Amino acid sequence: MDNTVLKTTTAPDPEPELQELTEQLPATPRGARLARRLAVRRMEERGYPPASDASCTVALLVAELASNAVRHGRVPGRDFRLRLACATATRTIRIEVSDAREDRFPVIPPTLTADDESGRGLLLVDLLATRWGTSPRIPVGKTVWAECGGPMA
Repeated sequence: MDNTVLKTTTAPDPEPELQELTEQLPATPRGARLARRLAVRRMEERGYPPASDASCTVALLVAELASNAVRHGRVPGRDFRLRLACATATRTIRIEVSDAREDRFPVIPPTLTADDESGRGLLLVDLLATRWGTSPRIPVGKTVWAECGGPMA
């Protein structure tokens, strides 16, 4: 009789490297609010209550980028796109907001005074994000993105 033992092992399914949310939203103030709420809900699904530091940071970044897309990147009849990606391996959360306007890129004003009515939002992005920037969107428009590090559940 053959004494060969067959041993089978089953490796656990690898955790997805990237978990993302992508939504097309109307380029309106209501669409910007919905983008923030969707991001907070996704963070909660990942184990971060809405009041957690990671969720609050993502909510603020999404709110600023989405409101800028609505206010400065709006093209009548065109939506904006939100993409939220959580990379488990690098412990990075990437937020992308794309709009159809390709001629207006975000710029942090060189100086701000107490009387200025706008311009502080990108300062907030700059403070909260590990890094941020813009890239062209094919076929038209631009994507403004921000990354922040955070504990991944």
